[in-house]
Amino acid sequence: MDKSPDAFRTISEVAEDLDLPQHVLRFWETRFNQIKPMKRGGGRRYYRPQDVELIKGIRHMLYDQGYTIKGVQKLLRENGNHFLVAIGNGNMAAVEAISQRKQADQVPLTPASQPRGGDDELVGQPRVKPSRRFFGLGKGDEEGPVAPDASKLSRDNRALLQEALFDLLECKRLLDQVR
Repeated sequence: MDKSPDAFRTISEVAEDLDLPQHVLRFWETRFNQIKPMKRGGGRRYYRPQDVELIKGIRHMLYDQGYTIKGVQKLLRENGNHFLVAIGNGNMAAVEAISQRKQADQVPLTPASQPRGGDDELVGQPRVKPSRRFFGLGKGDEEGPVAPDASKLSRDNRALLQEALFDLLECKRLLDQVR
């Protein structure tokens, strides 16, 4: 007997439907905070239909299109869940509509239609977008690499090290499961 399309799915059902190992689904939950299955007693996961559609889009971008996890995270941040759901379903009309809407939102205002006000007003977008600095490139005076004898790390380097540590701990967890 098949389930209703609106029914929740177990991790084994989702893994089988999408031809993915269960541990990959668990790993993706750590990387994509948009995937939030309901957890019941004993840690059992139940995926909503929206979760399954999003996972399908993520799978397509990672496996079929060759994106990295960071690349898919960026797509989600910039375009939202609906974009990846549409890609996963092969709904190119919806993908195109979302892309056009995003481009329309990025059209700069004409000088006459821009809000007037002083520099201290907090209206609209920041004038200069902050750039991601990588090990001191584009650093300010108080940031960037530190001398070997210094006792502190910059904020950016500390964040990169924490991310690497998280990746290593997740790898260790997966290896421990295999043993």
